[in-house]
Amino acid sequence: MTLTTDPTTTAADAVTAAPTAAVPAATVPKPEYPRPDLDRSARWITLNGEWDFTSVDGASTILVPFAWETPASGVGRTWLESATYSRTTEVPTEWTGSRVVLSFGAVWHRAVVRIDGETVGEHVGGYTSFEFDITDHVSPGTSARLEVEVDAPADKRSIVHGKQRSIPRDDYDGVSFTPTSGIWQSVWLEARGRTYAGTVELRGDSRTGIDVAVAFAGDDPTGARAVATIVGGSEQGESVELVAGADGRAVARLDIAAPRLWSPEDPHLYRVEIVTGEGDSADRVTATTGLRTIEVRGEQLFLNDERLYIRGVLDQGYWPETGLTAPDDEALLADLHLARDLGFTLVRKHLKFEEPRWLHFADELGMLVWAEPACPSRFSPEAAAAFEEQIAPMVERDGNHPSIVVWGLYNEEWGLDWDIPGSSERADAAVAAYDALAAIDRSRPIVENSGWAHVRTDLVDWHYYEPDPATWARNVAELASGERHDFPVKLGPDFVVDKSLYGSAEHPREGVPILNSEYGEGFTSLERAWHVRWQTQELRRHDRFAGYVYTELADVEHESAGLVDTFRRAKDWGGLDPADANADTVLIVDLVPASAGADIPVPEEDLTIALRVSHHGRSAVSGRVRGVWVPAGQSFLAAGASGAGAAAGDPDVADSDTIPVEPFVVSAPVSITVAPPAGPARLLLSFVLDDGTVAARTFVDAAPIEEPNRRGARPATP
Repeated sequence: MTLTTDPTTTAADAVTAAPTAAVPAATVPKPEYPRPDLDRSARWITLNGEWDFTSVDGASTILVPFAWETPASGVGRTWLESATYSRTTEVPTEWTGSRVVLSFGAVWHRAVVRIDGETVGEHVGGYTSFEFDITDHVSPGTSARLEVEVDAPADKRSIVHGKQRSIPRDDYDGVSFTPTSGIWQSVWLEARGRTYAGTVELRGDSRTGIDVAVAFAGDDPTGARAVATIVGGSEQGESVELVAGADGRAVARLDIAAPRLWSPEDPHLYRVEIVTGEGDSADRVTATTGLRTIEVRGEQLFLNDERLYIRGVLDQGYWPETGLTAPDDEALLADLHLARDLGFTLVRKHLKFEEPRWLHFADELGMLVWAEPACPSRFSPEAAAAFEEQIAPMVERDGNHPSIVVWGLYNEEWGLDWDIPGSSERADAAVAAYDALAAIDRSRPIVENSGWAHVRTDLVDWHYYEPDPATWARNVAELASGERHDFPVKLGPDFVVDKSLYGSAEHPREGVPILNSEYGEGFTSLERAWHVRWQTQELRRHDRFAGYVYTELADVEHESAGLVDTFRRAKDWGGLDPADANADTVLIVDLVPASAGADIPVPEEDLTIALRVSHHGRSAVSGRVRGVWVPAGQSFLAAGASGAGAAAGDPDVADSDTIPVEPFVVSAPVSITVAPPAGPARLLLSFVLDDGTVAARTFVDAAPIEEPNRRGARPATP
């Protein structure tokens, strides 16, 4: 995939008509070092590429790291429950005297690893990374036979599988996709010192320095000594010594005299080199982090003491030829650029640990991330325990990334049988997962059960899909005001239940940030764009909310909810640039629309509409709303509607009074009256907020409506 975007392009420019191609077998896929955030790339070897592959189907080859279900793997086989990978490898002679570690990004679901027939380790859990120290099993300069035996059960219901399809089917089959089995992230060898930093934890939450924690491994972790030094930048050379205790762990602090904070506007990263030992046998690894805080204060979120409103998009991380594995770096970067160009400031990576290179790119670009593990679909104590076993590896691998500002856990009671309110055992499982994560990382807010009944959480989030704009607007308003604490969820064709925000009477009904973390509607591209425009403005209408997450970035297989298709090609957005609906400053129209493409009938007399402004900048703004009729299909910036200058004094342009807007406070309504159009039967009523530039823009479709618009306009009152 070669999709790239330029930061100066519009959202419409940020898509391409070029489909993803399967990786040619003659190349080594994903040749980059897999852990730029924990860099040992000076001495490593990729094991991606062609492996021998043996299954019930016989002997063949497979391209690693693509799941055996994918076309890119060269196998393309579903419902294969076991297989064995093998290949010959050789440790370089220059690694003599070093420890040799074999690393796996992820293997679904159970992997037994052997070298020359001898078992070196076993790992269970298809999304977590793992490694084995194989120093005693290989000799530098001599070839060895590496074998990975994989079990991938078709019945996934009681094991962690996220959105992979199961046989027998799970309760979520309608929103599940082709399974991902076998080696689906990179495999590599690397050389380390005889005693080395096994894990490196960096935290910059003090915003004045970096707290460093290292767990040593290898020959002599007890009493091991290391030096942590900032490399690069104006703080280069700042260092501190680490000395391990009896448990092989050491902690220290790197104070920074003139700290530079990480933020989406300035995603500054610090690189810290950890050197253990001296001379040729020393171990060297460079870890990356940033200085920033993400805090809950009452019902609001703050990033570095500044108010944060989340404008997020859900991303399932699937590609058409390669499944859960991105085909290359360009694909990972392109999706992040696409999300940013569409106006989003956060990506909720759904039910998947994305590879560390994507997280590192998010760090560098300043894209916020909501990270979460995959779930099982059926509850049992064993399934809950397996789910919890992912938590510590998640934090160990990804906790250094400043871009991660929310930890998610369960999703919609998946793996809890949709029954937190009716089952204390299942509620306890959600609480136990929260407590397990809170015990090892309190630097980010935690959501224990995204979207549905909450029992212990730092954010109250809700998932709500509703096709009727009037019902959506009413229910969103009542959730914002606290009049209601539930919302309708369609669990089946004729099965609708009211899901509560809260799983117990004891959970506080206020004082915790509340936000929507899944929404979106429409069966066609045009309808979905219409809902982006009208549903998003209703979320922005209410100051109480702390943000939203739109579903979703790109289509996946049969699921066509994306703003772009599975090949990341643009859809029919009905004249909308989604970046306008997701901007810092947006216009809110006091109108409940009739239907996609025909928000209102074409008026035959003067039309008065009230508008409001939601502004999430750091300082107040003021300006006038201007409106003008333009033909449907024409840019709504045409005909003098582009803001100051061109619009001033134009008799076809209607102006409002000046409207002052404070940050994070929806403005009072301002009315604008436009004369009836004299043009064609289908028109756009284009609006801009003019503060000397175009600060915000939106539009209303006008077209003949066969049935009367019974919903009508909102009164111009708060």
